[in-house]
Amino acid sequence: MVLQRVIGCLTLAAALVGCASWPSAEREAQRRADYEAAAGPSQRSFRFFGNLWSWEPLGKDLLVVYTRPNEAWLLTTGGCINLEYTNAIGLTSNLHEVSVGFDKVLTGRRDFPCTITGIRPVNVKQLKASQAERRTIEEKPREATPAADG
Repeated sequence: MVLQRVIGCLTLAAALVGCASWPSAEREAQRRADYEAAAGPSQRSFRFFGNLWSWEPLGKDLLVVYTRPNEAWLLTTGGCINLEYTNAIGLTSNLHEVSVGFDKVLTGRRDFPCTITGIRPVNVKQLKASQAERRTIEEKPREATPAADG
């Protein structure tokens, strides 16, 4: 009897995890596609004065960092350990400049730094416009239902 309950609970938990992770993976893929569409051509470096406004991982090999509210950079790495799960990141820089092939993304004390292999500026206005466009809701009036005779 106890074994059946345990098996039932494990089956239910597995089903819930499977259902919950699918839309999340779809949303993550969409966010990655949005950022890649809004990113400009590759460049060798960008100015960085030591403060990150915000950041978001877009997979093991891609992240976006905001240096100001309307200034973002799409960084490609060789693959960072725990990038999706870390609470904070850091960037190395030399003379207030982050450069491809030289500077790194830091994810924690125990993890190896990830070398930045690509830098692309993100057009934040374009990104926000595409996200707002997808959020529009189609409204349709409900069909009138006949009143129940009683």
